[in-house]
Amino acid sequence: MSLERPEAPNPYDYLPEVPRFTVESPSFTDGANLPEDHVFNSWGLHGGNSSPALTWSGAPEGTKGYAVTCFDPDAPTPSGFWHWIVVGIPADVTSLPAGAGTPGDADLPQGAYHLSSDFGTRGYGGCAPPAGDIAHRYQFVVHALDTDDMGLPETTPAGQAAFNMTMHTLGRAIITGFYQVKA
Repeated sequence: MSLERPEAPNPYDYLPEVPRFTVESPSFTDGANLPEDHVFNSWGLHGGNSSPALTWSGAPEGTKGYAVTCFDPDAPTPSGFWHWIVVGIPADVTSLPAGAGTPGDADLPQGAYHLSSDFGTRGYGGCAPPAGDIAHRYQFVVHALDTDDMGLPETTPAGQAAFNMTMHTLGRAIITGFYQVKA
């Protein structure tokens, strides 16, 4: 099977426009390749499966909480692939340390919790593009929300969570890393 296809669109270009703010990572540079620490440790890949550190600033006035996601729009599916979803981050928190995506929520700020990724687990699932495919974009997004509690159960599917986040988003900060597995 060939994986040749056009580049997927940036899904955030098709959502209601909201103010942008800043997110940075000491783990990687926006637009650069992601280090092996953030690669899924399976399928023949030897990564650390650790979420990167993220720091953000400049969220819009009225922000009451945050959600953080990692989405791969280049996954060879009609709906991309959700690698990480954290909700319930208090408005006074402006960073997550490396490894905050460890399953079990222990490394998250008080009140924050993971929802199920497309891996079917509650925690960060690292980069895992098919061997020989194009370099995939991993969009780490901080969503500034108009609520500190979206009322989502831990079992909420990723697509449903994204829909709910969109309805509460006041601002958005995006940093993108790339990863490719050579054939």
